[in-house]
Amino acid sequence: MGEDIGRFLFRQLMKSIKYMHSRNVVHRDLKIENILYDEQMNIKVADFVFSTYKSINKLKSYRGTMTYMAPEIKQGKQYDGRQADVFSAGVILFIIV
Repeated sequence: MGEDIGRFLFRQLMKSIKYMHSRNVVHRDLKIENILYDEQMNIKVADFVFSTYKSINKLKSYRGTMTYMAPEIKQGKQYDGRQADVFSAGVILFIIV
């Protein structure tokens, strides 16, 4: 997509993540397939099947898509869902740019 569009989309994604996290909600399955956009390139985050609002900083369950998943989830360690979402966002940024 290139840097300019990637920056535009990523900025929106990070605002969406910041909003979710401010409400103590973690997505846990952020990936390209779960980012929708309209004609003006405004994004919407979709598919909240794995999301949670309980003990988001002490999660243990194996959730998400392997290629977007933070290493601590793959290793079966306790993890902070906010950090896992940010890791997945970094993978998305790598893909779109």
